[in-house]
Amino acid sequence: MKDNPNKNYKRILVTGALPYANGPIHLGHLAGAYLPADVYVRYQRLKKRDVLFICGTDEHGVPIAIAAEKEGITPQQLVDRYWADHLDTFTRFGVSFDNFSRTSAPIHHETARAFFKVIYDRDFLVERTIQQFYCESCNRFLADRFVEGECPRCHHAGARGDQCESCGSSLEQTELIKPYCKVCGHTPVLRQTKHLFLKLNEFQEKLVNWLDGKKEWKENVLNYCRGWFNEGLGERAVTRDLSWGINVPVEGYEDKVIYVWFEAPIGYVSATKEWADKKGQPDLWKEYWLSDDTKLVHFIGKDNIVFHAVIWPAMLMGHGEFVLPADIPANEFLNLQGEKLSTSRNYAVWLGEYLSRFPADPLRYYLASVAPETKDSDFNWQDFQGRNNSELADILGNLINRTLTFARKQFDAQVPQRGPLDALDQEMVRLLAEAPAKIGDLLEGYELRKATAAIIDVARFANKYFNDQEPWRSSRDNREKCATTINLCIHAARTLAVLMAPLLPFSAEKLWAMLGHSDSVHDQPWDGCGARVLPAGHALGQEQILFTKIEDSQIEPELERLRKALAAMRGEPIEEPKPPALETKPRISYDEFAKVDLRLARVVKAEKVEKADKLLKLELEVAGEPRTIIAGVAKHYQPEELVGKMIVIVANLEPAKIRGVESNGMLLAAEDGQGRMAILSPQGPIDSGAKVK
Repeated sequence: MKDNPNKNYKRILVTGALPYANGPIHLGHLAGAYLPADVYVRYQRLKKRDVLFICGTDEHGVPIAIAAEKEGITPQQLVDRYWADHLDTFTRFGVSFDNFSRTSAPIHHETARAFFKVIYDRDFLVERTIQQFYCESCNRFLADRFVEGECPRCHHAGARGDQCESCGSSLEQTELIKPYCKVCGHTPVLRQTKHLFLKLNEFQEKLVNWLDGKKEWKENVLNYCRGWFNEGLGERAVTRDLSWGINVPVEGYEDKVIYVWFEAPIGYVSATKEWADKKGQPDLWKEYWLSDDTKLVHFIGKDNIVFHAVIWPAMLMGHGEFVLPADIPANEFLNLQGEKLSTSRNYAVWLGEYLSRFPADPLRYYLASVAPETKDSDFNWQDFQGRNNSELADILGNLINRTLTFARKQFDAQVPQRGPLDALDQEMVRLLAEAPAKIGDLLEGYELRKATAAIIDVARFANKYFNDQEPWRSSRDNREKCATTINLCIHAARTLAVLMAPLLPFSAEKLWAMLGHSDSVHDQPWDGCGARVLPAGHALGQEQILFTKIEDSQIEPELERLRKALAAMRGEPIEEPKPPALETKPRISYDEFAKVDLRLARVVKAEKVEKADKLLKLELEVAGEPRTIIAGVAKHYQPEELVGKMIVIVANLEPAKIRGVESNGMLLAAEDGQGRMAILSPQGPIDSGAKVK
């Protein structure tokens, strides 16, 4: 076990990057900052640590002003809408903020103005006169994103005054060819205006020395900062000629606002103040921001690294009172079906739309399993479906269902008495006891992908344990052994409920109730959860399907929408897909069909057939009777995926010798025109041997 990275801290303050309030939340936001932060915070709560999770909407700046003007509403009306939308979708997704604030709140204006004034009074700001575009039609100076034109580098039309999205170049608005005002379309003129600039260059040496002590930080964050240091830090404007924002608290600048990149991170402080006010302890925020025994962790995407790892620490150093970030576990970007997300062209998966069609936990699981921790990763709808079906449903869900169903039928829905342990029992006990520390170490190190894999590995082992111990046999000839097997499987389910609580909060709570608890799984202690057992005789709750399989018919509309969005982005014609003609075999009578005996069978063991790429040998249990079949599914399923799975077989098929093995039946599977195969399997709890009608 690693050293505790929190041993020198009394409390942990976690922030999620402030989402911009000019559009809904999409999957890229979740994978980059909010899901990793939420899993980390939920884990720390189970560790019984003092942890505070702060966030809020970033509500000032040019994009919001532009979006509001386009809609013919005020910026405040726009941000009110998106603050409510963000809070709602985050809540439904299970992100457990302690406070979700907003930068248009009076407490933020007050906090940001006070912070700015300290930086000004300490002589870290300098006045500069610059030339800036002015629109005589709109009668105002134009901030970067109010100006568009032709990129001077790639000559793409529609480049912004700060960046060309086509070639990725950073720009000054005065570099644009044929510039025009984005609001009215008129050609702007250059005029002089004065602004205050942060002397960022004066902090470079301090920042370099500070970051030199962060050896444990992610390499992508450190490399990004080194790149900025190598170029040399310069002065950065901290005021803007806008009407929407926080007025500058300096004489002569009353008609300007604080630049959004400067005041937005101060939102972490004001959100903490607001949280303390709501608790009726208005000075409590100071314990988190003004004390060196606070671990400040910023969860962000890589586009925010420079602001959180360079500029924000410089601001904190300039102010002099606040704790500096202890870690900034920034993630890379999430792509979509192999392409970059484009919110402006609707090539994205919006969280609110997703939640209207699917539950939250499968998405939390999938995004964690493909988290872009060290490089860009990809969201793929088919892979999402496959992970849900083969891992959540067939491994984790199957373990819970078969365990609780067996306990209900064989032990009156009570925890049976554990007897003497054989070697496999002892291995199960050891694995469960060690799992919390192993998974905890990964979560402490922000290794969400590995932690997710480790959780499902516990369920995978428990499923194999169930199969190897064969409780359906021991229930007839060795009741004590059967009781021990089910006792340990219930113990595994209890352990898994706690281990999966940070990642799958809704499913963990559901499982906790299925285990007969009336309290919340989120109040349980993480430490030692793998050694805690339910006493013999404990009454279990009613088992339910924990994870429902996702069908192709649910995924196809999502793929079609993205296909159309991608075609529109590329200027390609959008063709409606034509359904393939259905070809059927000659009709048969009902009497002929009735001769086929279809039964449910449970896969006990699966292995590849030697020198046969397409074949698997399946050992089945059909109403307690063993049976072997050879199935041509090896191209589509790994043997371990099928163990424990309930399948449909033709039970009265004449035996056939295949590769030297007698096959006594045939499984049923569907295959489409694209070569995809799915084994037919029941959705609800039902015994093997049941007749399929």
